Amino acid sequence: MPTSQIAAQLYTVRDFTKTPADVARTLKKVKQLGYEAVQCSALGPIEPAELKRLVDGEGLSICATHTDYERMRTEPQSVIDEHQLLGCKYVAISSIPGADRSAEGFARFAKEASDVARRLGEGGLVVSYHNHSFELERFDGRTGLEILYDESDPDLLKSELDTYWIQHGGGDPAAWIRNLKGRIPTIHVKDMEMQGSTQLFAEVGEGNLNWSAILEACRDSGVEWYIVEQDTCQRDPFESLGISLRNLKAMGVE
Repeated sequence: MPTSQIAAQLYTVRDFTKTPADVARTLKKVKQLGYEAVQCSALGPIEPAELKRLVDGEGLSICATHTDYERMRTEPQSVIDEHQLLGCKYVAISSIPGADRSAEGFARFAKEASDVARRLGEGGLVVSYHNHSFELERFDGRTGLEILYDESDPDLLKSELDTYWIQHGGGDPAAWIRNLKGRIPTIHVKDMEMQGSTQLFAEVGEGNLNWSAILEACRDSGVEWYIVEQDTCQRDPFESLGISLRNLKAMGVE
C-alpha cells in the first residue's frame, strides 16, 4: 500500500499514454516525480494485465479509474473482473449522458446509477460520480448535482468531486465537500487562475481556490485520495503534476 494519499490522474498526460510503450514511459516519469499512485483515464488500447504489469513494475498502485458508463451498466462483471485484476476498488462515472441533463434526467440517472453501483458493489467496487460545471444549472431551485445526490442512494453512489469545476459553476468547493461528508472517498484537486477575464486551469496552489478551507473540509469529510488532475496545462504537463504534488505536500497532504 502507498504511504501517500496523493495520486496523479493520467488524463493530465493523455497525450503521452496512447500506446503501451507510451504508458510505460509515462508511469516511469510519474513515479520519478514522487507519486505513488495513479488514476487511470483516457489511456490508449492496453490490456489490463499489461497495465497491471507496468504499474507494478514502477512500484505504483491504481487508486481509481474512469470507466465508460455504458460498460458499467451493461457489462458489470467484466468491469469487476478488470478492477480486481488491477487491485483497484474505486471506479468513477466521468459524466452524465447528454440526454439526461434536465431535472427529470438527473433524477432518472440517479436511480439508474445507484442500481449500477449496487451491482458493481457486489464485486467489491465503489462507484462515484465526477462532476463538471454544467451540473450546477438550477432546475426549480435545485442544481442538477443536488438532484443527482438527493435522488441517489448515498450508500451506493459516492462522489468524486472536482474542485475546479465546482468553482467554475459558481459553487463553493469546501461547502460541497462538507455536504458530502462520508460520501466522498476521492476528490479531483485542481486550481483556477485568471488571465484577464478568462478562467484557466492551474497547478494546485498556483491559482485562486481557497485551499486551506478545501483541505480542512476534505479531512473532516473522510476523503481518502487527493487526485491531481489538470485538464489543460500552460507548461509541460509532467512539470504541472510535479508542482501540484510539491504544493500539496507543503500544505500538509501526505
